[in-house]
Amino acid sequence: MAVLVDEHTRLAVAGITGREGSFHTLNNRRYGTNVVGGVTPGKGGQDVEGIPVFDTWEQAVDEVEPNAAMIFVPPRFAADSILEAAAAGVELIVAITEGIPAHDELRVFNLLRREHPGTRLIGPNCPGILSPGKANVGIIPAAFFKAGNVGVVSRSGTLTYQIGNEIAQAGFGCSTIVGIGGDPVPGSSFVDVLELFEGDQQTELVVLSGEIGGSDEEQAADYIAAHMSKPVVAYIAGFTAPPGKQMGHAGAIVSGSSGTAAAKAAALEEKGVRVGHTPTETAAIAVEVLGGAPLPAS
Repeated sequence: MAVLVDEHTRLAVAGITGREGSFHTLNNRRYGTNVVGGVTPGKGGQDVEGIPVFDTWEQAVDEVEPNAAMIFVPPRFAADSILEAAAAGVELIVAITEGIPAHDELRVFNLLRREHPGTRLIGPNCPGILSPGKANVGIIPAAFFKAGNVGVVSRSGTLTYQIGNEIAQAGFGCSTIVGIGGDPVPGSSFVDVLELFEGDQQTELVVLSGEIGGSDEEQAADYIAAHMSKPVVAYIAGFTAPPGKQMGHAGAIVSGSSGTAAAKAAALEEKGVRVGHTPTETAAIAVEVLGGAPLPAS
C-alpha cells in the first residue's frame, strides 16, 4: 500500500521552470511519478518537456487535477504558494524549500489547521516522500532504496539515506520514506506519520530518525507506547553536539538538558523503543527485528 504517495499520485510542481525545480521534477517523472503540471506565475502556457505550466494553482487544479503539490520556489514566495495550493484543494503539499522565515511557517501551520484541515503539509526544508517502486516526490535518491515493509520517518535526509541503503543491502526494503524536515515549525510531526504507518498494511516495522532540539521525539515516544502495535526502531543524531549551538537544521539546537540526544533516546527506550547510536547500528537493529541475518561490521 505505502502512505501519502503511490501510483495514484498526480503531481504538480510550483517552481517547475526554475533550474532546481525542473531538474527534480523530471527526475521524479523518470522514476515513474505521474507529473501532470507545474505552476509559475507569468509563464502559463509554456511547458517543461511536455509538462504544462500554469499561472496559478487554481488553473492547474481545474485543468489537470493534481492531488499532490511540490513546492520548489524561493523562500519569500513559498508560504503563499503553499496556501494557494491548499486553497485550490490540493490534498498533499510537499515543501522542499529551505530558509522559509519562521513567522511564515507559523502562519502557514495555523492557516492550514484552521482553514484547510483536509490538506496535509510535509516539510518545509525536507527531502520529500518516496514510496519505492511507486512514486518519488522530492529529492530523495531513490536508488538507495527498494520496496519492502519498513516505514521510515525522519527529520534528517542524508542519515536516512544511509539507514535505508543498509537495510536494502541486508535484503529488506521500505514501504515509504517520509522526510518531515528539520525546521522549528514542521507541517507534519513524527506522530502524524507514525499514525499513517500504523494503519498501513504494507508497513511492518518503522524506523524513526530524529535529532537534537525540540520535543517531537519525546512526543513520538508517548504515542508509540499508547498507540503503535508495530515495532519501532529509532536513531537520534547529535549525541556529541554542544549545548546552545545550532547543528545543521534550524530546529537542531538544545538549551541546557532539554532536547538533547541522550534525553530523547532515554524517552524512547523507556517506552520500549530500541535506539541506535549510529545509522549503521540502527539499521542492524531493524534487520534483527525483521529476522534477517546480522549486518557485516563496517
